[in-house]
Amino acid sequence: MKRAIWAANQLRSKPYRYGGGHKSFKDHGYDCSGTISYVLAAAGLISTPMSSTEFRSYGERGAGKWITIYAREGHTFAVIAGLRLDTTPFDRYTGKWAPRWQTVYRPTATSGCDLQVKSQLRSGLVAKIVRWRT
Repeated sequence: MKRAIWAANQLRSKPYRYGGGHKSFKDHGYDCSGTISYVLAAAGLISTPMSSTEFRSYGERGAGKWITIYAREGHTFAVIAGLRLDTTPFDRYTGKWAPRWQTVYRPTATSGCDLQVKSQLRSGLVAKIVRWRT
């Protein structure tokens, strides 16, 4: 858990870059799935970067404890120890796009979405994967 939080903190000053973090965990900028890939790699949960599409099929069904990954076609974000790690601005999409912790509550899904919960357990860290379609 500490390594996941440490990794997310390393990205706070990085800019958003579409495709960033896909070829390698080390990059100059990160998009949504590049951000989540970086964090999960630091936690020892994945060994290669994943796209939002790949995150939709990541993990096994079950409940999560510390990390929740939300993935749909085209976007992925995480809630880690209760804080949202996302690249989209929290202020109705008018702010800066970049990997950031967000403390402002934002609903993760709306009614009518198809939610599928999955989890991945390694080294005592559980990541819950929630896939949704809008």
